[in-house]
Amino acid sequence: MIRTAEAFWLAEPGRGEIRPERIPEPGPGDVVVRTLHSGISRGTETLVFRGGVPANQHALMRAPFQEGDFPAPVKYGYLAVGTVEEGPLRGRTVFCLHPHQTRFTVPAAAVTVVPEDVPAARAILAGTVETAVNALWDAAPLVGDRIAVVGGGMVGCAVAALLAGVPGALVELVDADPSRAAVAAALGVRFALPAEAAGDCDLVVHASATAAGLTRALELLAPEGEVVELSWYGDRPVTLPLGEAFHSRRLTLRSSQVGTVAPRRARRGHSGRMDVAMRLLADARFDALVTGTCRFAELPSVLPRMISGELPGLCIRVSYDGT
Repeated sequence: MIRTAEAFWLAEPGRGEIRPERIPEPGPGDVVVRTLHSGISRGTETLVFRGGVPANQHALMRAPFQEGDFPAPVKYGYLAVGTVEEGPLRGRTVFCLHPHQTRFTVPAAAVTVVPEDVPAARAILAGTVETAVNALWDAAPLVGDRIAVVGGGMVGCAVAALLAGVPGALVELVDADPSRAAVAAALGVRFALPAEAAGDCDLVVHASATAAGLTRALELLAPEGEVVELSWYGDRPVTLPLGEAFHSRRLTLRSSQVGTVAPRRARRGHSGRMDVAMRLLADARFDALVTGTCRFAELPSVLPRMISGELPGLCIRVSYDGT
């Protein structure tokens, strides 16, 4: 049997297209997945789409089932949910770190079963919530902490949602876009514009991917406070005022990146971390992170509109109905 599918490819920086694919015959330990939904990870995927992955990061930035090489042509993406048509998990709804494609064959070990209390349409956020879980494992927030999350994108909002559950913590989402106030309210945290944000924070999580945001994150810290940096800047240099009060206030700036499980929970491994993220997605508050939808066939026109700012919002959910 010849198995065919369609996939979204970045043909060249700034231009995408839908291409036909031949998918492999499944082996004994493989599954064939028919995609129901995928998600566009706004920050990373728009950076890839504009060709902004630095040459020295090409290997580290590869997605698990990526084809091609940066800058292009490349098939990229990692937020896919579908139904297993063949294989050990036949009939189950699963999440996979796979590019945007109508059907695909992968090892069964590469998919995570979506719990029955998590809607398939919400499960596309599993990769984002997994990043947020890793950030909290790195940050280790304490009861009663004053915490700011600077940057109300997908990752920042997911982090804020999890931090809202820390007992006694005062959590504020900080973003230059006043429309993020509605998302903050849905997540159960306060909202502030950068100039109005509350200072004296024990912990600040930064996810705006801007130098201005990171500078403001440092300004919001109390003495001995820590910024956990989640942003990935690609090929853009970042300038910070580390010659001001950074040393006298004994501030800390540390990185967190989902490619490595936080050392405090390394024993859980990647699969254990994903299991935690899946359980957390039973919380309907995460629906606030999905702010738009499109059809699979529209992807070549949607990503340029996201880069230009014509299509604002957080996560765009891609529908595969009828494919």
